[in-house]
Amino acid sequence: MSFTSLGLNPALLKAIEESGYEKPTPIQLAAIPVILKHNDVMAGAQTGTGKTAAFTLPILHHLLSQQTTSTVKCLVLTPTRELAQQVFKNIQTYAKHTTIKSVLVYGGVSIQPQTEAINAGSDIIVATPGRLLDHLINGSLTLSDLQYLVFDEADRMLDMGFKDEITNILKRVPANRQTLLFSATFDDGIFKLSKTLLNDPQLIEVGERNTTAKDIEQIVYTVDADRKRELTSFLIGSKNWRRVLIFTRTKQGADELAKEMCKDGIKTQSIHGDKSQGARDKALAEFKEGKTRALVATDVAARGIDIIDLQYVINYELPYVAEDYIHRIGRTGRAGKAGLALSLMSPDEEWLLKAVEEVLNTQLLPQWLPGYEPDLTKPPKSGRKKQSPPSKKNARKKALGVQSNRRKR
Repeated sequence: MSFTSLGLNPALLKAIEESGYEKPTPIQLAAIPVILKHNDVMAGAQTGTGKTAAFTLPILHHLLSQQTTSTVKCLVLTPTRELAQQVFKNIQTYAKHTTIKSVLVYGGVSIQPQTEAINAGSDIIVATPGRLLDHLINGSLTLSDLQYLVFDEADRMLDMGFKDEITNILKRVPANRQTLLFSATFDDGIFKLSKTLLNDPQLIEVGERNTTAKDIEQIVYTVDADRKRELTSFLIGSKNWRRVLIFTRTKQGADELAKEMCKDGIKTQSIHGDKSQGARDKALAEFKEGKTRALVATDVAARGIDIIDLQYVINYELPYVAEDYIHRIGRTGRAGKAGLALSLMSPDEEWLLKAVEEVLNTQLLPQWLPGYEPDLTKPPKSGRKKQSPPSKKNARKKALGVQSNRRKR
């Protein structure tokens, strides 16, 4: 089936063709017709499957059929600045042959230019929850005429502690609206949230629930914790890998690993929430351009990184929140392209791997790389094997420090 067969506005079809899209992805085929019929939607879609177009194109189609006004009709909420930037860029691409205006709103930068852009008139707002609330409270933005409310990566919003912000925002939007909730993973928290957001929603799932893209090869190497950095640099250097995205659990860990890898001759930068937006944008741009060979990121900072030809992801540390594994490795294997997700697991981290396997409902068999076999004579860290994964809220707070500065997102 083609995009033309979906009945989209010719201006949108022209932008789609110019973007090089030949046919809709499974999530687009499933979601676009349902959204065009004005149904609420709860959709499960892995990263890199074209979910932004799945909700953006039908909303743009609806807006083009209406008389243009200066009031905000659509709000897209995202958990992080990086994802907001990505969604905003995609909307501008799809709407480039229309008069529809969109404004990007997020924290960490001056609020005044955003206020001026909003006052100039906008049909669509793409925002992070904290900064959006700032505008709502300050009176620089009203959502009284809102028709479409989109939650992109809703699972991540809950993990990052934005439930209170979401509740506050819902008090300021019309009850009579179309609401779309997109999530890479489904759990009890998401289903509970959906009951407060959606009205008789259509559930759309492409592929099995909480799964990873089929084109991603997953490998787990067991290695001593104090040799992980050595193994990481060895693999990148010996295999001549370019553009490798590496995940750590903490900001400090990201900085330290990047510093040590530079000493190994691998040009590496780190990206996390403590860095300014300008520094994060610069690091990401240099990574995309190939000026930086490896980028070390925390889970929050990596949200929204969209590099279609990114082939390699390394879990330097397995995540405390098992669902984060799906989001991490979803940075590769995008748009149907092959990718490799490599996880480094020290012997005392087996409990984290088991949690990931439970979420995926599959087994990931650890391997030993010759020359980097773990020293099994070393005693495990006291009590670690008996430890249970912390709750999502506590894990996120411990690993990323999100709770203390979430309004900056």
